[in-house]
Amino acid sequence: MNDTTLILLGAGSASRFSLPPKKQWLWIGQQPLWLKVADEFQSIYDFKDTIIVSSKDDIQSMSNFADYNFVLGGKSRQASLFNALKEVTTPYVLVSDIARCCLDREMVQRVLLEKKNRRCVVPALQVVDTLYFENAPINRDQTKIIQTPQLSCTITLKEALSRDIEFTDDSSAVASMGGEIIFVEGSVKAHKLTTVEDLSKLPCLEKPSNRALTGFGIDIHPFQEGKKMVLCGVEIESSFGFKAHSDGDVAIHALIDALLGASGLGDIGEFYPDTSDDYKGVDSKELLKDTVNRLTDLGYVIGNVDLSIIAQTPRLLSYKKAMRFKLASLLDLTPNLVNIKATTAEKLGWIGRKEGVAVEAVATLYYYDWKKQ
Repeated sequence: MNDTTLILLGAGSASRFSLPPKKQWLWIGQQPLWLKVADEFQSIYDFKDTIIVSSKDDIQSMSNFADYNFVLGGKSRQASLFNALKEVTTPYVLVSDIARCCLDREMVQRVLLEKKNRRCVVPALQVVDTLYFENAPINRDQTKIIQTPQLSCTITLKEALSRDIEFTDDSSAVASMGGEIIFVEGSVKAHKLTTVEDLSKLPCLEKPSNRALTGFGIDIHPFQEGKKMVLCGVEIESSFGFKAHSDGDVAIHALIDALLGASGLGDIGEFYPDTSDDYKGVDSKELLKDTVNRLTDLGYVIGNVDLSIIAQTPRLLSYKKAMRFKLASLLDLTPNLVNIKATTAEKLGWIGRKEGVAVEAVATLYYYDWKKQ
């Protein structure tokens, strides 16, 4: 019976995780961590729905990977969970953190088996070390280390979280209303990924694939008299520039599409639409910087880029080195990994008639190798 919904929380900023990618975007083989966790939960139990709570920056990117239900998170774990609960229609809900990424199948099953007539089922570990509170020892036999996933009656959890009180987990909220908490045996395997040091405690995480990802981009812009011309972030001496919603840097636009293509994230129009006033007259270098930051957050490393500029005019030979070095700086690459080619259209077609410029770009990405850190 599909009477349970799975909620996976992954909207946090991972501020304590000091590697370039967000921890939910560490690549495990060829899967981002959040997807690995979601798929493993699905292999354990037939959930009616799987809801993944994500940040505003990540939700569009995540939706390209799988057909799960993605919900925008809030400013806190509790706010994120409450947003997700609005989508739940089943009598039970299982809540876990994506950072709890090494699943113990038997532990998850222990939690699910106790859902009948129970308010909240929680995996817990016994404390084995001596404990002090405010400089005085306390009875460790009366303490527990609480883990996730936690199973709750949906109605009870919604009611518990609807109050203006902040709780650190589901069981605390349910307990505050006098709800029954059932403890089952937890697992030392279910260690939570919080800092870089935790990676050594998570043997289930395999290293990222060394597969190269290639993307292709193309952009075309007509000329416009009286506008500054910019290509690859370099100002070109000319009486005309490019007709465009932004500054019209056709080379950077093609490069952004190549980078987004390699990552499978979509195209430039999805992230920086020319229908938005936010990007009217924008410096394309800022769009490229934002794209690079996005790729870094999502666990990608740029390998190299190659651009072909097709222009009858202006002549670009004297600008190619400046273009190479400007893009290398923006991409955080050494200049030899940025190649700029320029050619004419042999006076053929609209380019040959000196009506505009076309640029083709190819980019290679790799998965960030967190195992080397």
